Amino acid sequence: MDYHIAFMKPRPERLNRAGLLLGFSLGGFFDGILLHQILQWHHLLSGIGRAPFNELRTQILADGLFHALMYVIAAIGLWQLLRARGGLVTALSGRLLAAALLIGFGAWHVIDSILSHWILGIHRIRMDSPNPLAWDMLWFTLFGVLFIVAGIVLRRRPPSAPLQGKGAKVRSSYVPMLAGTVLAAALLSASGGRTDSVTVLLRPGATPVQLLAGLAETDARVVWNSPRGDVWVLALGPNGKPMDLYAHGAMLVSGTLLPAGCSAWVRA
Repeated sequence: MDYHIAFMKPRPERLNRAGLLLGFSLGGFFDGILLHQILQWHHLLSGIGRAPFNELRTQILADGLFHALMYVIAAIGLWQLLRARGGLVTALSGRLLAAALLIGFGAWHVIDSILSHWILGIHRIRMDSPNPLAWDMLWFTLFGVLFIVAGIVLRRRPPSAPLQGKGAKVRSSYVPMLAGTVLAAALLSASGGRTDSVTVLLRPGATPVQLLAGLAETDARVVWNSPRGDVWVLALGPNGKPMDLYAHGAMLVSGTLLPAGCSAWVRA
């Protein structure tokens, strides 16, 4: 009995570790299934042109080993979640797990972008694009930075804010926000990867009126916006200056957050 009580004792660090591992592995599965198999934009080793890495059999094998690694990470995360299950009885623990999942998912895309795209160069998001950096930055921002920011904000919300109702469901404005970013990415994909389009996430407290008031100044027009008005896709004109959008309520603008070193991919 004493062992059972000790095993079921809430352990926030285990819950956090479980969420990070599960989110990280889900990020890897998301990329592998969507980009490697469904869209077929690249394989894990598409950026290596010498034999045997440029052979399709080797490429598929590398993708399989990559998914196997994500499977192992997910299994470790599930084991950590099982050990921390005693902590799931509280609403705050549910929020901690959700926040850790978001951070882990975003961390995968940040690490993959910096390591695989810009340091090792083993693949890019779209290998056939004339401007691969634009696609790298789109993925880095939408599925990396935004998810990490959402997870951090969710984790830091005051204890009095949150979970009410049957089953202690998480009620967070970040769920529709993140769904909007996915739809925005799909819209940019359908447009053929135009580099004159940007995705804008409004900061908390900013209003769509602020953003719309600055469109003329930034030479931009609206292509799409989420129903909540917190995610916008804008088409920039010849004189468009996406950095100016930060003065009109933007918290993040795709393509304006260049990590150190990635500018080496820019071509004249």
